[in-house]
Order: sequence, then C-alpha cells, then structure tokens
Amino acid sequence: MNGEVIFIDDEAAIRQAVQQWLELSGFSVRTCDSAAQALRLVDSRFAGVVVSDVRMPGVDGLDLLQQLVALDPELPVIMVTGHGDVPMAVQALRNGAYDFIEKPFTPDRLLESVRRAQDKRRLVCENRQLREQFQRKDRVESQLLGVSRAMDTLRRQVLELAGTSVNVLIHGETGSGKERVARCLHDFSPRAGKPFVALNCAAIPETIFESELFGHESGAFTGAQAKRIGRIEHADGGTLFLDEIESMPLAQQAKLLRVLQERTLERLGSNRSIQVDLRVISAVKPDLHDEVRAGRFREDLLYRLNVAELHIPPLRERREDIPLLFDHFAAEAAERHGREAPPLSPAELAQLLSHDWPGNVRELINAAERHALRLTRAPAGTAEDQSLAAQMEAFEAQCLHRALQQCRGNISEVMALLQLPRRTLNEKMQRHGLSRLDYLPDGAEDD
Repeated sequence: MNGEVIFIDDEAAIRQAVQQWLELSGFSVRTCDSAAQALRLVDSRFAGVVVSDVRMPGVDGLDLLQQLVALDPELPVIMVTGHGDVPMAVQALRNGAYDFIEKPFTPDRLLESVRRAQDKRRLVCENRQLREQFQRKDRVESQLLGVSRAMDTLRRQVLELAGTSVNVLIHGETGSGKERVARCLHDFSPRAGKPFVALNCAAIPETIFESELFGHESGAFTGAQAKRIGRIEHADGGTLFLDEIESMPLAQQAKLLRVLQERTLERLGSNRSIQVDLRVISAVKPDLHDEVRAGRFREDLLYRLNVAELHIPPLRERREDIPLLFDHFAAEAAERHGREAPPLSPAELAQLLSHDWPGNVRELINAAERHALRLTRAPAGTAEDQSLAAQMEAFEAQCLHRALQQCRGNISEVMALLQLPRRTLNEKMQRHGLSRLDYLPDGAEDD
C-alpha cells in the first residue's frame, strides 16, 4: 500500500469515483460524507492524508481544516474547491492546508498531490518515531540506534535472547558496540534489577587475573591485606560481561569452565564453595574456533559460552545508519558542552558516507563530538584523498539506498521520487550493487 487517504465529500458519486481512482493507484481509502465522521477517524497518530471538499452542509471544509491543524499541524490536508472558491482556497493554504485542487479535476492531478502529501507525511511520522525512541530509554531502539535492516535484525535477536538465561557470544569489530549490546541483553532481561559486571580480559595483567575474577581472602598472597569479592561473585544473580574473552589466560579458562559447570566458585586462599547464579555474555573480535585450533582457547569453554551468537555489523556495512547516528551523537555532545551542533553540509555528509570507519561507532562518536565543537576535520583516508567523482559516487549510492528504503522496493515510486527513467535507475542500482529485493517488506514476494 502507498498509504492511507480519508476523503470527505457530501456527494456519493464523487466519493465513489475518487475511492476507485486512489485504490487503483495502491492507496487505502476511507470515505466520509461529513466532517464530523472524518474527525472520528483522525488523531495525532494518523499516518495518512486527508482530502476534503470545502463546501459541505454543517461543518464545512474550512472548519474541518481548522480542527485538523489544531490536532496535528503537520497533517497534510488537501482542499477541493469549486470554480469560484479560489480566494477561499488561498486563505486555506495560509491557514495550514497542504494543497488545493479546483473542480473539475483529473485523476492525475489528484494522485500527484496525494503522493507528494503522503511522502511528506511518511517522513514526519518516521522522524516522530525516531524522536520517541530516543526519548524512551526503556525501548531497545533508543539503545541500539539505526534504521538499517541489519540493526532491525540485531534488535529483534537481542529482545528474543534477553528473555532467556542462555550464555551469549557477541562477535564484532573494535568500537562496534559489543558492550552496549551486552548491556541491552541484561537491561531487557529478568536479571535487569541485579548487577551487570563488565571485565575487559585484555586489560587485566595475568598475575592478578585470578584474583580479579574469583576474589581472594585476606592473606591469600603477599599484599592481600583484606578480603576481596571477585567479579564473578559480584555478578551473582545478574550478568557477567567478559570483553575480549580471547585474551583470558588458559589457566583461568579452566577455572571459569568449572564455575559454569558447577555454579560454584572458591576465592583464592579459601576452601569454601560459594554458590553463584549468573549469565555470562562474552565478546570477541577473532574467530574463537581459530583460537581453539591454535591452542589458545579451550574448546569445551567455547561450547559453554557459545550457546547463542550475535553478530554486530561494522559501520561500513550499514552506511544508511551513519547520518542518524552522527546527528544523534553530535546533538548529545552539543548539549553536553552547552552548544548547538551546526548542520551537516552535503560535502560533509559525503565525507561521512565515503569513509570506511575502521573504528566503527566509537570513531563516529569522536567525529560527531569534534563536529559539535566545530573542530571538524576530514576522516583520514577519505574525502581529502578521494576525487570529486568518488565522493559523488558515494553520495549517489546513499541517495538511491534511502529512496529504495523509503519506497520499500517499489521501483515505480523510486522513479517518481528521484525523477529518473527506469533504464537509468536500473543501471545505477546495478553499478552500486543495490537490489530491490533487499528493500521489500518482510513477507512480501517479488513480482
């Protein structure tokens, strides 16, 4: 469906004709014979377009417009006027109408106006949804930001796994947000009220690793002047997050395996077993199976940790998320420093989209903060080193992607939106490796 339209006219023949025209073009249409009937169908969450005749008995189109604008100033309302009502239509535009169409009108004139209005309404609703997601910290969308299909999949997987107690292994490059994903698995789980304990295995010296993980009793070794609760014990009832698990020493891998098998631990210097109930979420950069083959990681521990897997896509594989993420982090930085973030220019956006972001989201956050503080410099190895043609290619690919996403793979709509003939659009999509199948709604079949 191309969107929803409410059409109001007191003449049944006109209502029937307009409904047929619009439905043949893929719109969902509801007709009303009065303004009062239409008002019962519209609220601030209505995601469609209203088309109304001006002259109607009772509440006329202008009064209806006034009430709709008061309900939602961004709702597109198209007014249909008689030949002598043009001055009235001009006043309606000043009062908030999106467009006016003079009777008698052709189907093409109506369709053109409705399509433009629906495009505007879709963008308004999408922006509102994103703002609501950012403001609601209890939503996974506010924690794992992105509009790409890859992020939709990741959020769904996180919510599915959050309700279980299985151990999870997270794969992702440096800076891709592995700890953020682990935190979401905890925050949206039944363990949310218990501790979330994070440990970077690569940052702990091997000499103190066992004490850090399992704790120790007073006098267990030189310098152990007091009892210490280890990270595992501290996570009891909650979640233990082990980042860069591939860096854990082999000796500690064996002891961790025992904890996972027996649900008990012993502090250094103690013979007393302590019961622990925890979920372990691990994060890794390399393939742990390669580490097992190289003798650096225990295979039995891998199977204990890898009950379920999550893969975080690198930023270069979800470039459509870059503008949204950059705006979000720049706004956060600007607020933190008491400033207003400057808008991105087309050239700056092209730079962001053409960069490969080896540091992923962490690198993007740094760039957004520099932008908010007006300390922006081009990401290394991108626009400063690329030709104008290369930058324009990257920007063109992004425009095509956004249009396909907005039109949900409908090539006819993309052609109209970008004002491109089919042959040119097909050539550009082929050159950039884009397929309409990747943008079809879930469950839709290619025709």
